[in-house]
Amino acid sequence: MPWCSQLDECVLVASLDNARNLSNLLRAVHFRDRATIQATPAGIKVTVENAKCVQANAFIQACIFQEFVIEEDSVMFLINLTVLLDCLTIFSASALPGVTTALRMSYRGYGYPLVLFLEESGVVTVCKIQTQEPEETLDFDFCNANVINKIILQSESLREAFAELDMSSEVLQITMSPDKPYFRLSTFGNAGSTHCDYPKNSDMMEAFHCNQTQSSRYKISLLKPSTKALALSSKVSIRTDNRGFLSLQYMIRNEDGLVCFVEYYCSPDEEMAESET
Repeated sequence: MPWCSQLDECVLVASLDNARNLSNLLRAVHFRDRATIQATPAGIKVTVENAKCVQANAFIQACIFQEFVIEEDSVMFLINLTVLLDCLTIFSASALPGVTTALRMSYRGYGYPLVLFLEESGVVTVCKIQTQEPEETLDFDFCNANVINKIILQSESLREAFAELDMSSEVLQITMSPDKPYFRLSTFGNAGSTHCDYPKNSDMMEAFHCNQTQSSRYKISLLKPSTKALALSSKVSIRTDNRGFLSLQYMIRNEDGLVCFVEYYCSPDEEMAESET
């Protein structure tokens, strides 16, 4: 594949034999156009936020890439995620079964575009995507020391629950408790209240660590984007901290069998909490 003659000037270089391994993860956090990309020697993190209430992070470890070179401790820039996805899937309309698109991308630093070299069946396309100065991302201060409850579920069971719940409800209430109902999802829609309960010894429950009863409500409009990651995942870790903030961490296995993670943070519905006090 052709490669840029100024490779030695790049602060970030990464390549993948299968671009879908990247595009699938980016789709899982694609609910706004603007995304912050941060690269470190550990890999790449892509962050998308909305309304200072929800944040999605896709983590692509360095080991996922066939080539990963970074010349600085941290490289960070803002990019249009819609444009990036359009470029990564530029061959998808004509793709034949079993045929993959190889990707090499490079970034020369502040003020330069992100350059993508995509090759499929001998055809090469070069895309240059404008980058911008990164904005400060939200710090949800979600640390392990403040986590009150944590469970790990097989994603299949959560997908089934979301299919049964009433999505006309404005909020999803999540109850986690060391006692019954253990783990409950509730909606309050036009047809009344709907509940889905999971016993702690359910076959779908892989881990159950609940220290105290906690019930918080979250706007469904903020949680809906996370269903993209849920659809791709095999397991999901659900955590709540002492403020009622929610963390949904999805384990996603790519087409090469390697594991990546997508994590959503969501703040509780303050309006609902105030109306109940």
